Amino acid sequence: MTESWGVTRKVLFFQHLLLPHGWARDVRVALSGGRISAVEMNVEPSNSDERHACGLPGMPNLHSHAFQRGMAGLAERRGPSNDSFWTWREIMYRFVDRMTPDDVSAIAALAYIEMLESGFTRVGEFHYLHHDRGGLHFADIGEMSGALMAAASASGIGMTLLPVLYSHSGFGGQPPQLAQARFILDVDGYARLLDSADGHARSLPDAVVGAAPHSLRAVSREQLRDLEALVKGRPIHIHIAEQVKEVDDCLTWSGQRPVEWLLDHAEVDARWCLIHATHMTDAETRALAHSGAVAGLCPITEANLGDGLFPVETFLDAGGRYGVGSDSNVLIDCAEELRLLEYGQRLTRRARNVMARGAGRSTGGDLYAGALAGGAAALGIGGGIAVGLPADIVSLDLDHPALAHRQGDAITDSFVFGAGRSAIDCVWRHGAKLVSDGRHRIRDQAIRDYHRVLERLIA
Repeated sequence: MTESWGVTRKVLFFQHLLLPHGWARDVRVALSGGRISAVEMNVEPSNSDERHACGLPGMPNLHSHAFQRGMAGLAERRGPSNDSFWTWREIMYRFVDRMTPDDVSAIAALAYIEMLESGFTRVGEFHYLHHDRGGLHFADIGEMSGALMAAASASGIGMTLLPVLYSHSGFGGQPPQLAQARFILDVDGYARLLDSADGHARSLPDAVVGAAPHSLRAVSREQLRDLEALVKGRPIHIHIAEQVKEVDDCLTWSGQRPVEWLLDHAEVDARWCLIHATHMTDAETRALAHSGAVAGLCPITEANLGDGLFPVETFLDAGGRYGVGSDSNVLIDCAEELRLLEYGQRLTRRARNVMARGAGRSTGGDLYAGALAGGAAALGIGGGIAVGLPADIVSLDLDHPALAHRQGDAITDSFVFGAGRSAIDCVWRHGAKLVSDGRHRIRDQAIRDYHRVLERLIA
């Protein structure tokens, strides 16, 4: 599927709109060339304005493996021993083994459409499936990257592509497994991959290409140093401290815990996003917050895999930044990621409104603002509804029962904890309306393409 959304010039009017300083009433938002050219508050609509009851800035999804959308639900059968991330990973390896670039593009297109329908307007695609079946290299080392860019173009979602450097199967440079052959690159190959990804990114209006050492177990100390020198100025993402076994293996290898080791051996700063960082001591948690890096939290996937819960309160009290991602895409739902992030803390602390940042604060409002700011920073973009930024906007149906007669932060609270994606009406991305009445405009074709691919992959 390929389609160009073109340049859109229009004015949207919202009775209620969430702006960087908070909720505003009667707001006109002028769009030009995909960006916001003017914002006027407390004004009357013009006859030609497109009118809506309520709008929010689109949410960044800072961590996705789009191809895993195709295996959602296929790993929910108990094995002969305790299941974990590591047993789930073996199922994932078998699923990915047969995929072609066209397969990846079709699965990703549906995943991106579902993201848009749930309120995500940009995706951070943590991409490690680089090679053909059997590990054979494509003539264009970035062919799989191009397939993902094509899916982003078809769906219209904003793309921050995070090509992955993956060289080893375990700490200390252990040789890769046969099942990992399609992922493996050295640093020279990775440099070529970045060049190719940059070329493919030029097909989209505001794509960003970052970098991603997969994890401390998948790159060596020397490779991490070389990668940092290679990718100056790009966002950098890394999986880290997701499982207890990973922490134990890192301690055996280095005498340090993963986050502790990374902060001691890399120049971790505001460009970095540490995905999961679930298992940290209080000292690691505070040090990560002080580094300025964003914590990339994926509550639905972390719950599905039994990873554990991120130490949110300590992190936020130390000034930490966070965003949310859909990771394995077992369920794609922006509001549910935020809701589960808070509910996990409530269950462990036996308290309510844990992530609200002070007395009288809105939990939904603080969750939304925190994930918006952190996610935008992690994906190398600006976030929110303001002049000069991409026109990435989500409208809510205030006739939805869960939103009836709400105003201000009560709208955000009720969206996150009550209505969820069922209240989403329209979604604009780069000024183009891609979702109307809750449905993406090419959903039907994307589903047909997805069924065709899954019929072959699962047969």
